[in-house]
Amino acid sequence: MDVKLINPFVDAFLNVMPQLGFQEIKKQNVSLKGKNLKSQGVMLNIGIVGDIKGNVVYCLDIEGAKKIASTMMMGFPVTELDDMAQSAISELSNMLTANASTNFSESGVNINISTPTLIFGNDFEAKMNTDKVICINILVDDIPIEINTAFEKL
Repeated sequence: MDVKLINPFVDAFLNVMPQLGFQEIKKQNVSLKGKNLKSQGVMLNIGIVGDIKGNVVYCLDIEGAKKIASTMMMGFPVTELDDMAQSAISELSNMLTANASTNFSESGVNINISTPTLIFGNDFEAKMNTDKVICINILVDDIPIEINTAFEKL
């Protein structure tokens, strides 16, 4: 595992989440997964091209997504993952990945990102573009979030 591919995403969480009102951001662990990602409820997929090619997929459960959307909407109660909540969560994934992109550029790695694709529901899988996926587990105000990165070799 190359920390140069992990740290820009962790740093993005540490930078972006407090600006949105989240208090405690903790990196938990890093692991390797196979190419099939099992859903926890919500997946946000962003394509990456440039010096690095692949995808980053943020995974969290639906309750966590609703809590995050609520915080992003200044505490407005979110009881279902409606269009407004989906938009908030999608924008968060965009903000995090754009910040990671800036972090990459500071180390001389140039990338561009796609718009996020949000998928949610029960019992589904996503097949990634590589056989090995680096999974970074983050805890944001006790909400577990996975950052799954699948990059072609540099």
